[in-house]
Amino acid sequence: MTDASLATGAEQASSSGHSSGRAADRPAVLFALVALGLLALLTGFEVSAQMAALLFVGAALGFVLLHGAFGFTAGWRNLILRGDGRGFRAQLLAIGLAMLGFIPLINGYGPDGIIGAVAPVGTSLVLGSFLFGLGMQLGNGCGSGTLFTLGGGSGRMAVTLIFFIIGSVIGSIHLPWWLQQPGWNPVNLADTFGIFGTLAVQGAALAGLAWLTLRYQAIRNFQPAAARASGSSRDRFFSGPWPFVWAAAALAILDIATLVIAGHPWTITYGFALWGAKGAQALGFDMAGFEFWQWAKGKAALENSVFADVTSVMNMGLVLGAMLAAGLAGSFAKPLNLSPRFLLAAIIGGLLMGYGARLSFGCNIGAFLGGIASGSLHGWIWFVFAFAGTMVGIKLRPAFGFGD
Repeated sequence: MTDASLATGAEQASSSGHSSGRAADRPAVLFALVALGLLALLTGFEVSAQMAALLFVGAALGFVLLHGAFGFTAGWRNLILRGDGRGFRAQLLAIGLAMLGFIPLINGYGPDGIIGAVAPVGTSLVLGSFLFGLGMQLGNGCGSGTLFTLGGGSGRMAVTLIFFIIGSVIGSIHLPWWLQQPGWNPVNLADTFGIFGTLAVQGAALAGLAWLTLRYQAIRNFQPAAARASGSSRDRFFSGPWPFVWAAAALAILDIATLVIAGHPWTITYGFALWGAKGAQALGFDMAGFEFWQWAKGKAALENSVFADVTSVMNMGLVLGAMLAAGLAGSFAKPLNLSPRFLLAAIIGGLLMGYGARLSFGCNIGAFLGGIASGSLHGWIWFVFAFAGTMVGIKLRPAFGFGD
């Protein structure tokens, strides 16, 4: 895949809020920088320097996502509706590049304690991924998309996030029951094909998918507009928009950095479940009485500060990094559209994504990108059923007032 086939985020600037010629929004930039500095001091002194480093990795991810207009939701929708596969191919490129680091590091060539995003295969995964794919088209964003557009100033995404959190908590309560339904243990493809075999098999599959999108693009007669020049590379780096290939490479590098520093791939939605559980506890609910929150990871997360949770800290960094990017681009804050139908779509989409993410062990980041890059069979199954859910969600969007 070439830079031309991936195209540039300039053509999708409206989706990321970029507008050429705008002056930087200094208050947004200043707020983001000050908040990052204070959070870094807090996590560094109260938790560890490692956690402070992960805060900045999260901020870098938010910066990249916003400047690259790297929305999984829009990328899938553009492919299905218009034959525009550039965003989807960028996602495949990010997975392929991350895989080159992930699979060797996870399978014996990395520091001790590194684990991949390898999850069970079964009823829970199939249903959860389908619900997530449907929900992200109604909520108009996935896990990472909800956070980076919120950081960019989207008030509507605050509604989606609230119900994403509620759905995540409900999903955490129900997950133990779903795991008792038919299914299989986690499948690490490297156990069958070896490291190089897995790289070859998955590389061929990713390349095959990219080729299919190019064929579909030709069938639909989609012709990308010529990329417009938008200043020097330095200006584009700080103020955007970025070519998709820049964003894909940066996301892969930052996810590999997360794997090395945190010991596991980048995740998003576990933090939402934790925030909701802590909020429920503050309201008097005994979340520790539910099985999910009795498991070792959940029990420790519930008992400790939210600043000791890697996913939560990286999510905070992601929002602030996106705010910094939007501020530099002069695009922070969007007109608030909370018509009844849009509001209902945000509520339903958030609930479906939260519930689906818990049942399917992650979202586009933790399950799709992280799962496939880790060589996990569940990542591929997640993609198939989430894509099916997205197709249904796209059919439902007009009923909620979406124009596409």
